[in-house]
Amino acid sequence: MKEFISHILKQVAAILEYVIAFMLAIGIILLCFRMVCSLQNIPHLNTYPNYDDLLEVCFNLIIGVELIRMMYSHSPSTVFEVLLFAIARHIIMDHSSIYSSLIGVCSIAVLFATRKYLFSEFDVADETVFRASTKAKVVNKILSVNIPHKTDDTLADVLLPHLDEHNITPRVGACYYFPDCGLRVAKLHDGKISRIQVIRAIH
Repeated sequence: MKEFISHILKQVAAILEYVIAFMLAIGIILLCFRMVCSLQNIPHLNTYPNYDDLLEVCFNLIIGVELIRMMYSHSPSTVFEVLLFAIARHIIMDHSSIYSSLIGVCSIAVLFATRKYLFSEFDVADETVFRASTKAKVVNKILSVNIPHKTDDTLADVLLPHLDEHNITPRVGACYYFPDCGLRVAKLHDGKISRIQVIRAIH
């Protein structure tokens, strides 16, 4: 029951994110049309939009587009791109101090180093724990995954044969991966699997 309620709340949050992303997309499209209609004013430096205005608005629109991607993809790479464009916008648009630009460049370097050395595959996975006795068909419906199973197989019935086939001891952390998800032993009770974690790739 707890897993089901948790899944419902996740679905509601996902729907709200899509609604916000959709509204943001509409706003960006309207702003793009506004900019297109105003391009004739660019040669006049004292009239909006001049070149600086164009750069600023375009950067803001690009950041908005990356925010939309971040809402529907939920991956660390999209967060990285939003931060990268935000810092780049500050460096290009802010001419107040060379030290401010230097800090911005160093921030971009830190971002690239973080992506190279600290990102891992676990950052892009969604994990939910179920009782080992939960029917595989129920999990498939709840999480929209495709765990291969027979009619009344539980998660334990699905996982144990695969672990035996690959000579993997059923212990906490033991796992087997299917094309779109994985099963991992999350808890043992009296030597038997009591909880199984379903791992689903977000991207």
